[in-house]
Amino acid sequence: MSTEHQKYSTENQGATIAEYAARHGMRIIRTYTDAGKSGLNLKGRSALQQLLRDVQHPKPDFSAVLVYDISRWGRFPDPDEAAVYEHSCKSRGIRVIYCAEPFSNDGSMPSTVFIGIKRSMAAEYSRELSVKVFAGQRNLVQLGYRQGGPPGFGLRRQLIDEQHGVKGFLSRGEKKSIQTDRVILVPGPLEEVAIVHRIYRHFLEDGMPERIIASVLNRDGVRSDAGASWTRGTIHQILTNEKYIGNNVYNRTSFKLKIKHKQNSPEAWIRKDGAFEAIVPIHLFRQAQTIIENRSRRFDDAQMLDLLKQTLEKHGALSGIVIDEDENLPSSAAYRSRFGSLLRAYSLVGYRPNRDYAYLEINRELRRRHPQLIDEMTEQIGQFGGSTERDPSTDLLTINGDFTASLVIARCKSMPSGTLRWRIRFDAGLQPDITVVARMDQSNLHAFDYYLLPSIDFAPDVLPTLEDNGFFLDAYRTSSLEFFYQLAGRQPLEEIV
Repeated sequence: MSTEHQKYSTENQGATIAEYAARHGMRIIRTYTDAGKSGLNLKGRSALQQLLRDVQHPKPDFSAVLVYDISRWGRFPDPDEAAVYEHSCKSRGIRVIYCAEPFSNDGSMPSTVFIGIKRSMAAEYSRELSVKVFAGQRNLVQLGYRQGGPPGFGLRRQLIDEQHGVKGFLSRGEKKSIQTDRVILVPGPLEEVAIVHRIYRHFLEDGMPERIIASVLNRDGVRSDAGASWTRGTIHQILTNEKYIGNNVYNRTSFKLKIKHKQNSPEAWIRKDGAFEAIVPIHLFRQAQTIIENRSRRFDDAQMLDLLKQTLEKHGALSGIVIDEDENLPSSAAYRSRFGSLLRAYSLVGYRPNRDYAYLEINRELRRRHPQLIDEMTEQIGQFGGSTERDPSTDLLTINGDFTASLVIARCKSMPSGTLRWRIRFDAGLQPDITVVARMDQSNLHAFDYYLLPSIDFAPDVLPTLEDNGFFLDAYRTSSLEFFYQLAGRQPLEEIV
């Protein structure tokens, strides 16, 4: 059940299914319910995932699955995905029956045609709804109303009615309950606003980079809006997000139909300047942007390559150490960031190492990415209200004091046949409760997908090294870590006495 129609409440579905079972002499032995979940993909539907796992049991204790209608099985953007999950049941001798449909799912030609049409209609409904919802959100943003997400440190979400009367503040995790109510951003407590100003002073007047500012605040016992320690990312967000100067900006990223997260170009952003009361003077914000932009634009590509060529002529060879020891050159990290890898920069100046060091360069880049991804995980878990403790020697995360998680980054290798393979290595000494495997794409620059492997269900001798690894492994596969962050999140509860 998502939220759009009362007829799709779990109670109404259950009543219809129970009536069908009684009418056909069936006994219901178990119910699988995904309440309040979207049917666009399998990732967030833990009950459907459990059903598909139970189907694969050597001796399942049921012979049919009763579903309200085809749309409740799923509104997958690709109708074939719904067919795959139904086939996994049928292949084990378990029928899938749609109780509220006017035709029987008996495998006949008419029913097969009808089901295919209804699956396509369910997918099209989701696409049309996505367009309508986005149009409505765009209109609200341009009217100056906040759409989604936590407000950020130093800001608060204020709830107003349709006459712009103030109704109060929304706490972290709370949502408006009346459709005509709207949300705007307003300055938070004075002590938080003062910390925001302090961050800008440290950055602009003291010349402190973001990571040092985070260390100073953590040393002084200042906590972020999520109640967690400050990181480079959380400081950088305050220095770069336009909401601190009162601008309402939306659609920087998108996740339409829950298919793939996408970073949108600035031309696609939706904005309303001056929508909220600013807590940072605009001239300070612009100074910070200038510094941040100049850090990466001190040299253009041609200048960086000319300097590298001069160093090659002087030393006769290039390496990361040679580059970093030359005071006239940008760092080796800057060359990796600008050109994708040191080897590519070498090739652009005509230098070819005697050996193929491509795999070493990739491994070095992935080792550099590992703490960055850990920082991102820590920050995102905090955004959902969770807390983390990080072991500085192993990067093992203890989340909410309840369970441990480790991150493994898997290098991608293209095979001569054109298929992809991943090399996955675990640290056997860590023994985390959940292992997060980030499989990189063909360029080894971005994540291709993720696997969330719980120790209770997972044997390290079976690894997701292929593009498709079968249902038992791919049930743990996800295109993003949003579900993991939600799993790790916490919601505060008020105590009733």
